[in-house]
Amino acid sequence: MLARLHQRLLQVALFLIAACALPTTAFAQFQLKNLGAGAPGASTLATPYVSAELVAHAPDGIGPGKALTLGLLIRHQPDWHTYWKNPGDSGLPTELAWQLPQGMDAGEIAWPVPRKFPLGSLANYGYDGQVLLPVPITVSPAWQPAPLAKEATFQLRASWLVCRQECIPEDGEFTLQVPIEGTTALHAAAFQAAAEAQPQPLAVGAGSQARVVEGAGAQAAHGDAGAAGAGDALELRVAGLPAAWQGAELGVFAETPDVVQTAATPVQQWHGGGIWTARVPLSPDRAASPEPLPLVLTHAGGGVQIALPVPGGWPALELRAGVSPALAAALAANAAQAQTAPTGPAPASISPAPLPVWLAALGAAVLGGLLLNLMPCVFPVLAIKVVGFARHGQDLRAQRLGGLAYAAGVLLSFMLLGALMLALRAAGEAVGWGFQLQSPVVVAGLAALFTLIGLNLAGLFEFGHLLPSSVASVQARHPVLDAFLTGVLAVAVASPCTAPFMGASLGLTATLPAAQALAIFAALGIGLALPYVLAAWLPAVARALPRPGAWMDTLRRLLAFPMFATVVWLVWVLGQQTGIDGAAMLLALLVALALVAWTLGLGGRARLVFAPVSIAASAWLVWVWGPTLIQIEPLPNTVAASSAPQQQAWQAWAPDLPQQLLAQGRPVFVDYTAAWCVTCQYNKQTALADEQVLQDFAAKGVALLRADWTRHDPAITASLAALGRSGVPVYVLHAPGRAPLVFSEILRAGELRAAIAGL
Repeated sequence: MLARLHQRLLQVALFLIAACALPTTAFAQFQLKNLGAGAPGASTLATPYVSAELVAHAPDGIGPGKALTLGLLIRHQPDWHTYWKNPGDSGLPTELAWQLPQGMDAGEIAWPVPRKFPLGSLANYGYDGQVLLPVPITVSPAWQPAPLAKEATFQLRASWLVCRQECIPEDGEFTLQVPIEGTTALHAAAFQAAAEAQPQPLAVGAGSQARVVEGAGAQAAHGDAGAAGAGDALELRVAGLPAAWQGAELGVFAETPDVVQTAATPVQQWHGGGIWTARVPLSPDRAASPEPLPLVLTHAGGGVQIALPVPGGWPALELRAGVSPALAAALAANAAQAQTAPTGPAPASISPAPLPVWLAALGAAVLGGLLLNLMPCVFPVLAIKVVGFARHGQDLRAQRLGGLAYAAGVLLSFMLLGALMLALRAAGEAVGWGFQLQSPVVVAGLAALFTLIGLNLAGLFEFGHLLPSSVASVQARHPVLDAFLTGVLAVAVASPCTAPFMGASLGLTATLPAAQALAIFAALGIGLALPYVLAAWLPAVARALPRPGAWMDTLRRLLAFPMFATVVWLVWVLGQQTGIDGAAMLLALLVALALVAWTLGLGGRARLVFAPVSIAASAWLVWVWGPTLIQIEPLPNTVAASSAPQQQAWQAWAPDLPQQLLAQGRPVFVDYTAAWCVTCQYNKQTALADEQVLQDFAAKGVALLRADWTRHDPAITASLAALGRSGVPVYVLHAPGRAPLVFSEILRAGELRAAIAGL
């Protein structure tokens, strides 16, 4: 019986290897499907919020040494805006990815001076009305147009976040044909205006600097004094500004995010000799401290770009009470880097984490991996393998080899999955841990996998009856390979289950070099593999098990039910992603899959009659419903209000909504969740459903926001990254004038009530 069971594991693992390619494919399909409206090959795109156009300025045609500038011209609808390279307290900068003819290179965006969009005690930096983002193009001397070509083709993929009270992420692809000879000056006025609005580099005079001082006297946006204490304000001193600016109130924009309080109005003063000074409060959650400090100063639609030295460097950041260990570790790493970084431009590579921080993250990852073994989708695989020791307990050498092979399969799979996530991020995708579960294709594939495992455990069919004898006998001939593939299977069924303590460690991987990040994924694999390896290497485990008998068959059938429960959960997840129609389609496909498995397990003439019919019917369903299931539009991110009068209604999260509520003086609690996150669902049914917790929320007027990450959402991914996390669950309590309080992954009602009482 165990031989057949091992054959089943081998078959499922082989199925998994093919399924592992699905996340990238599904992700690409989803991204392509959500491009902005516009005809293929068009140079313009229109949405309800902006119109965007790829434009060019080539006054002397295209050729080596000739001026050539491309740009994205964005016209905003009234009250809507997009963002500067430093978006301020929220938002995302516009990104441009070019496909140019060979021999041409694109420079950086020549950002025009931004304007400030106040949001109470917060602010964003960006553009409204019409803005052109120009990019200089360099044509190398080796460039030659194609024979008889009269035009050069330029392609652009752009993405931007457009906001009013709500925020909409948009993107689109543009194609522009530019004449090689002659003048292209249709948008010359827009390029001229962009050139005039671009801040000009300014070599500041002697004595110019930025100095970290006490914040007393720095006026915030509403006239409040900055918080007193050493090292929480910047005193700016600049000499050599344009003479026409003397005596004027200047705009101050830090090019690096999260350095100063973006909404603060600097206290400014002009002194003799054209010296300008200002005091700006530093951000209490400062995440970066550049040296020198890059700033843009603006006046009357123009600006200058300066870089000020910071004598004495930046003081260490104070770790605030109540901040989660992962976020505190990230802040400590930034502070240490600020103290030790040499003067000059920041290095292009990512700095390693300090050793204590990294070791703590490794320990948390091992603990998270251990807890994964208790998940209902993982435990049956582990239990069946350990039960095998009851029959083969005397072959200690084979057990130990199998344990090592299982661990190798787990470690390699986790590292490959981690490498895929890091590679997608490096390519510009906004992804985090659990990204594979954001695709309905992957969810449906896992539901089919668990259905087959459950039906096999229940005794409906045996994989050995379905496979050629040469494949069915692989396990007997290669038991080490079987153990390795079982480790791969364990990772596949474990990846949907977000265990406690995993989020902090995995969130840190986004800020680490690849070697340190992959080590954390390896530590997660060590935790998952450790129980099986210990059982394989400790003979006492096999001796403690009951002797082989009928109980093994009973246990096998019993373990089918956790698998079926997992299928129910996955169908529910897909229903959250696609609606009731998508869930019904998946259920029908799973029934057809079960019918095929049963008919293929029949013998004699019954198999010859029923198997082809079942296969044909199932293939027809897949052909008709499969593409529909994949292409169903995501459900809108809505949250049903509670009917209980004492409970606060949950609202759907939006990028600017927390800041807007904070500006109104309301505390905000954000639940970053996903339907495929088991820990999220547990917390919703326990701490977040506790009557006393909900009453405390209502008594303090706390706004409850739910950020649903079930389907891909780059805005939520960016918000998680800002908190030092790359997966869910994450729970954050915001209060006016305070640092965000990040809770542990497993919520406790007492922990929540204590935090609410402190508001």
